[in-house]
Amino acid sequence: MQPGPVLALELAGADLLPDVGGKAANLGELMRAGLRVPAGFVLTTRAYRQATSAAGLDAIHAALAATAPNDLPRLAVLAADARARVLAADVPPGIADAVRAACAALGPETPVAVRSSATAEDLPFASFAGQQDTFLNVAGADDVLAAVRRCWASLWTDRAVSYRATHGIAPSAVALAVVVQKLVDAAVAGVLFTANPVTGRRHEAVIDASPGLGEAVVSGAVNPDHFIVDSATGKVTERRIGSKGVAVRPLPGGGTEQVSVPVSVPGPCLDVAQLAALELLGRRAELHFGAPQDLEWAIDGGGTLWLTQSRPITTLYPLPSRRRVLDGPRAYFCFSLAQGLTRPLTPMGLACFRLIASSVARAAHFDVPEPLDGPPPYAEAGQRIFFDLTPVVRSSVGRAVVPRVFDVMEARSAAVLRRLFEDPRLSVTVRSPWRVLRHVAPVAARARVPETLLRGLVRPEAALRRVERFGERFRATLVVPAGSTPVQRLDHVERILGQVLFPVVPNIIPLPALGFALLAAAGKLLGAGPGALQPVLRGLPRNVTTEMDLALWQLAAAIRADAAAAALFDGPVPDGEGPDGGVPAELARRYRARELPAVVQSGLAGFLGNYGHRAVAEIDVGMPRWSDDPSHILGVLANYLRLEDPGQAPDRLFTKAANEAEEQVERLAGAAGERGRLRAALVRAALKRTRLFAGLRELPKYHIVEALAAVRGQLRIVGTAVADAGSISEPDDVFFLDLAEAREGLAGTPLQHVVAQRRGDYAQELGRRHIPRVLLSDGTEPEAVHSARPGTVPATAGLLTGAPASAGTVTAPARVILDPQGARLEPGEILVAPSTDPGWTPLFLTAGGLVMEMGGPNSHGAVVAREYGIPAVVGVPNATSLISTGQRITVDGAAGTVVPDA
Repeated sequence: MQPGPVLALELAGADLLPDVGGKAANLGELMRAGLRVPAGFVLTTRAYRQATSAAGLDAIHAALAATAPNDLPRLAVLAADARARVLAADVPPGIADAVRAACAALGPETPVAVRSSATAEDLPFASFAGQQDTFLNVAGADDVLAAVRRCWASLWTDRAVSYRATHGIAPSAVALAVVVQKLVDAAVAGVLFTANPVTGRRHEAVIDASPGLGEAVVSGAVNPDHFIVDSATGKVTERRIGSKGVAVRPLPGGGTEQVSVPVSVPGPCLDVAQLAALELLGRRAELHFGAPQDLEWAIDGGGTLWLTQSRPITTLYPLPSRRRVLDGPRAYFCFSLAQGLTRPLTPMGLACFRLIASSVARAAHFDVPEPLDGPPPYAEAGQRIFFDLTPVVRSSVGRAVVPRVFDVMEARSAAVLRRLFEDPRLSVTVRSPWRVLRHVAPVAARARVPETLLRGLVRPEAALRRVERFGERFRATLVVPAGSTPVQRLDHVERILGQVLFPVVPNIIPLPALGFALLAAAGKLLGAGPGALQPVLRGLPRNVTTEMDLALWQLAAAIRADAAAAALFDGPVPDGEGPDGGVPAELARRYRARELPAVVQSGLAGFLGNYGHRAVAEIDVGMPRWSDDPSHILGVLANYLRLEDPGQAPDRLFTKAANEAEEQVERLAGAAGERGRLRAALVRAALKRTRLFAGLRELPKYHIVEALAAVRGQLRIVGTAVADAGSISEPDDVFFLDLAEAREGLAGTPLQHVVAQRRGDYAQELGRRHIPRVLLSDGTEPEAVHSARPGTVPATAGLLTGAPASAGTVTAPARVILDPQGARLEPGEILVAPSTDPGWTPLFLTAGGLVMEMGGPNSHGAVVAREYGIPAVVGVPNATSLISTGQRITVDGAAGTVVPDA
């Protein structure tokens, strides 16, 4: 039953969230848990709706819903209109009488705090802290009613309206309750986090405190005392005494004032006992809510501790979850980020990777009790894939090998991993290499890796032919017999993921690994550094990603030669700031209807026939392939057609780079010849094989994505059958199930509620920007711990540093792109991205330079940048936040620096 317009605070709770709002619900929950909260009452959302029913807000709701989140001027106009209407509305007499009675019950002229409590605040997924107004030291029922009206109006501040628009919360879905509580005349007050919001570490209380009311700390008006308390030991691990220049105090008769705090009181405003009491209180609140909390508290003149607010800490990254929890601290590496994927994976995408990971583990003779659950090191957090690297960190062999691999693949992760070696909780416990060899040797033997390496040295062309034959046999295994039932198709999917897919890696990767090893060997023979060797890697043959990009460029060239076809690509192209639209979407519609000119229709069909299995975020089977939706490719073609300088044509640049690389091989061989003919022959042979094999680096993932596309195709057919069985609403809902649930759906089990919940969770995770590279089992982000230490900021103002990836220097405007789908990159602009996978690389052809937050010198983006000869720096922390679109920057790919113009 819906409560009345006024409700005692102790009766509020999570079950009444739509009626009392987040703040009141949480305060009521604290009271139910037996924690000390000032007495008070709530004006429910029913009171707000009754008071504003005749204010004409429905028209405002509709106008706001039709306004884009980035149209801030329009949002501000509508917000001002809504505020004016609410302030002009009268409080209904029945509600006013109930407020007067509730105030009298608290005590005549008792000072109170009047706080907004919105239905879309203090929730597990968004705290909305500070979005609505609070009024302190309000005395008398008339003043309380005036403050209530102002709180209602604050639901429509510019900031609150913009925030809700950005988070996709419908204007008509929100309403405001108001909490009225006795004011604590605080001697000292502040905030308490039950987990460290900077480092992510759970069970570590972070306390800020200052004399007077807590408003001074919450509003940032004061530099408070800062404490960190280890919840496990009770020890104060950090103590920083703030200047505490001012305090907020209540005024007689109502209102507050800021007063100066005497400099003669330099000590902390909390003693050890009070810190312990606060930590315990926070722990009790966290236990009650089941999640870390952000609490506001106050200690009155008598020393009594009160809680005045509680909300979840929404910025913490979720802890890794795994089927079997192991004792002791664990270190998890984010595999998703290593693959250039910042977005979450769909549930089916995760399910597929659990089975793939199990196949890898079983091939290496690890025990996997249930393959569909993933192997023991596999974990998930925030719908991203993580792997437990603790055995690596605690092994002397792992410490020697894995960071060096990361150095070339993901430099920032390598640095984080090495810092973990300093943690005494993760000290070395395994020193023998035999445990590693016991698992690696069977895989190498089954794939005949030693034979492949020897063949690559002695008969390189034969080695290449063997790789080609493997690819042909691999593709044949992906074909499903015609007439297969949905259950048989699921069996086929599990066979691909659990048996067919993993052998791609050990059968192909030895050759590119040999190529890079020979490059290093040539460097040793020459005594040359990376600067002399890097040109050898430009314009590499047999790189399937480069071949794909150049094939798309050739299609653009053919379209350019047909004036009528080229004219179709004129018009608005999305800039990556919003969903696809404009020319690409319309051309995609016409392509599906077979209405495009022949050069475009047949050319695009040919391209998609060869590369349509690729996609942005392509390791997730839940993501549409280019053949499903060619809008992205059509947008890239529109970008290519704006390149007007023939000298900058990518095919010409690639050919030039390949010729220069061959010339560099001869120069280096000639230099070696000065020290002997044998040395010259060895250097030439090594570098020739480097160029033969290094381009194959992209081939294993290419084949894996072929398999994942085949899996996706079969799952779409299964999804149709599951929808026909009435278990899900749409065929594509199957990607929000796992493999076992898909089988249940075929049997008629209703799964609509599962899909709805997971779609909501997935949409929520899409908004997460920060993904940790390494995450400890207690929530600690080692990279954040290091960044928070003094002395980690570059000495040169504005200088950003990363790993050198592709030599050269360029100064040009930056284009920050978070998602390549529909992105617009003007020729010559410097692409700034969080990370890249092959779905991004068509953008590289016209880029003037590349800056990435992820990656190392041998990561995907770096390899492709070198082949195209564009300067690149990778592993640049927070590049997409620190650089703005349009800002001129200088990228030095040899020094690994990015310098914004002053």
